[in-house]
Amino acid sequence: MSKISLLGFLEERAGQYVSGEEISRELNVSRTAVWKQVRKLEAEGYRIEAVPRLGYRLTAKPSRLTLQELLPKLRTTSFGRRLTLLDVTDSTQNELRKLAEQGAPEGTLVIAEQQTNGRGRMGRSWVSPAGKGIWMSLLLRPPVPLPLAPQLTLLAAVALSRAIAQQLPMLEIGIKWPNDLLVGGKKISGILLESAAEDERLSYVVVGLGISANLDVEDYPEGLLDKAISLKIASGATVDRSELIAAVLEQFEQLYKLYLEQGFAPIRTLWEARSVTLGKQTELYTPQGTVVGLPRGLDDMGGLRVELPDGSTRTVYSAEVGSGT
Repeated sequence: MSKISLLGFLEERAGQYVSGEEISRELNVSRTAVWKQVRKLEAEGYRIEAVPRLGYRLTAKPSRLTLQELLPKLRTTSFGRRLTLLDVTDSTQNELRKLAEQGAPEGTLVIAEQQTNGRGRMGRSWVSPAGKGIWMSLLLRPPVPLPLAPQLTLLAAVALSRAIAQQLPMLEIGIKWPNDLLVGGKKISGILLESAAEDERLSYVVVGLGISANLDVEDYPEGLLDKAISLKIASGATVDRSELIAAVLEQFEQLYKLYLEQGFAPIRTLWEARSVTLGKQTELYTPQGTVVGLPRGLDDMGGLRVELPDGSTRTVYSAEVGSGT
């Protein structure tokens, strides 16, 4: 039995409970096979209510992105104009890296309804259920030297925060260094940049953007809601994912052009204006050890300038940000 045949069966009886016995008889499969297919549909974002002695009932379908809906909303010149939309993939990063190696142009975008192995910074996994979030990767080919790559991470955070604020003005979006977006101290998105370089110059950069748009409480593993939240939970409203994708691409393209024309200075100013890290006593866990101090701003390369207890200043380029007061 395929998921499609079970789904069609439940859709034909919309609003009605159908017993597992009836399903197994009509589709000529075992009750165990029915249960397994129900679980697969649930993993793809379908809501199926199961009640003892009554059976199964389809209560909600996942929201689906379509090219027909998304493309007319794009307001960009190149970002997203070459677009691959997938139902499921292990990681949009992996998909786009393949395209980049094949010569795909700057602005190429890969979006997936579901990732089975989404990842964030430091190799962490990223919760990316079907039809609930925005899981996408954007290709850049910036004409800048490799040491400036961290600046693009900060640029991505600014672009994403501005787009979300534009779509959901009731939310106060803050950036935790370098690129975690927070609402009420909880993470709402993930940004991961992976690059390839040749002769100390960037060949390409794959920008992974994960936005927890419409996840519900039950979509999060136990304990994660202490640290993470979705835009839907935070705002109380369902997010139009295609509108948000279009806004992200528009902001990203505008800021990227500004960066190429004027350098990092305007991006630094915009990042500092949205930061929730600056001016708060903070612990930063670096490869060289823990740094405790007061972050004051960014340097010209994108590093975090930290005022130490003895009054001296140290610049941190790679660290996990711990507690702040």
